Amino acid sequence: MKSDIEIAQEAKMIPIREIAKQLDIDEENLEYYGKYKAKLSDDLWEQIKENPDGKLVLVTAINPTPAGEGKTTTTVGLGQAMGKLGKKAAIALREPSLGPCFGIKGGAAGGGYAQAVPMEDLNLHFTGDFHAITSANNLLAAMLDNHIQQGNALRIDTNQVVWKRCVDMNDRVLRNIVVGMGRPTDGVVREDHFIISVASEIMAILCLAENRRDLKERLSRIIVAYDYDGRPVTAGQLNAVGAMAALLNDAIKPNLIQTLENTPVLVHGGPFANIAHGCNSVRATKTALKLADYAITEAGFGADLGAEKFFDIKCRMAGLKPDAVVLVATVRALKYNGGVSKEELNLENLAALKKGIVNLEKHIENIAKYKVPCVVTLNRFVTDTEAELAYVKDFCEEHGCEFALSEVWEKGGEGGIALAEKLLTTLETKESCFEPVYDEKQPISAKIEKIAKEIYGAAEVTYSPAAEQAIRRLEKLGYGQTPVCMAKNQYSLSDDPAKLGRPADFSINIREVYVSAGAGFVVAITGTVMTMPGLPSSPAAEHIDVDDNGKIIGLS
Repeated sequence: MKSDIEIAQEAKMIPIREIAKQLDIDEENLEYYGKYKAKLSDDLWEQIKENPDGKLVLVTAINPTPAGEGKTTTTVGLGQAMGKLGKKAAIALREPSLGPCFGIKGGAAGGGYAQAVPMEDLNLHFTGDFHAITSANNLLAAMLDNHIQQGNALRIDTNQVVWKRCVDMNDRVLRNIVVGMGRPTDGVVREDHFIISVASEIMAILCLAENRRDLKERLSRIIVAYDYDGRPVTAGQLNAVGAMAALLNDAIKPNLIQTLENTPVLVHGGPFANIAHGCNSVRATKTALKLADYAITEAGFGADLGAEKFFDIKCRMAGLKPDAVVLVATVRALKYNGGVSKEELNLENLAALKKGIVNLEKHIENIAKYKVPCVVTLNRFVTDTEAELAYVKDFCEEHGCEFALSEVWEKGGEGGIALAEKLLTTLETKESCFEPVYDEKQPISAKIEKIAKEIYGAAEVTYSPAAEQAIRRLEKLGYGQTPVCMAKNQYSLSDDPAKLGRPADFSINIREVYVSAGAGFVVAITGTVMTMPGLPSSPAAEHIDVDDNGKIIGLS
């Protein structure tokens, strides 16, 4: 069996200008990064902004497991299948982070015969967007510490510095550090922290900004610290906005690549959904909607994270109205949720399937709360039995969901035709009456509890003393009437990754709350989730190499 990278390296890519033609993009609106990658010019939006919108389809999934769900694979395969049916479709994805690529998750270009290519470029550096975001983040940090060193005219309390440095790598030893050690000219000694670049507020701002003016306004609102009177100090006050925007000047432009079957893919931005808002950029999504009849996008991890934030943050802020949702599951993952070990997932086990399918049930119920039609698809594995497939199909139909099998990993677009046809029927026959699940004008704690109880299924929410104090402070400062971005582990509906299936009678503990004023939301950190991941005992980086001819191997 060929690996993902072997399949990708055998792909017959066509020049990116030919991909652009499928979306009626003139070559003058392409900024080339080699033969197979391009950024879309600023002028393009002005030319297409009056076009009617296509249909917006979100692909999400059940909670991820070691068995794999294939959400990005399904997204890519669905786009390819729409092409085979003669439909004008564009896929809108996030950019992969180097952290999970070298860690445990691997790349994020899809899999098998449903991949975005060039796969190596996409997973390694791509067009430099993440480097620009990292540089802008760390420039702000440097200017903050320099301001303190150079007399501290803004009276910044060094015990209340909240802006963190970032790096696009899983590096746990940087979570908590001390800076400024050495001579007096080396800065003021204080505790500092690193986060992974995808958790940076700069990443969220880039993904939510409509244009450069909006970008700069958002950058100016970033809170970096509080002064001795408890007042926020912003990036605008540090005069950092212009230089940060200059670093992001090219990064704000969406990227265009293709699938293995030459379907257009817009790839832009990449916030994680467990610690950030989990969606690709508003600019890329809106561009796809104007260029194609069907824009197919995805949101990170399970629907309790990515889909919730897509609906309650991205759609709310950008004025987007999703027309349908594709909810991805696998028989293997459902059995894993039912208590089967990873080593025994290949064996038929209807009892475990019935026990674990409650995880899918909860996600179906959650999508219904947003009043968007849902199609459930099973990403089929060769070990799935007919009895298992029939059980899931009957279960979904009993719950009012359309159902289709997906075989895109093995067959590419051909394996996604059943799903595409079911989706098209749903779009034609079922109306979306989308609305967010909470009112953003509610108090912060009310919004947190709405998500925790309605979406996760928690019985109660508890708060650390620090979180309670932070909520009071933020509401007093006027930051209470914003959406909430929950940071939670992705493996469970609860904040305990060991609680699989559909846990009940559990508490969600909020340990930290802070505002991302530029992004426009309050962040609530639950349980033990970290904004700087660590590498596993055997990181994927150990198996990645490049041969004497420059060919990359071991990337998955």
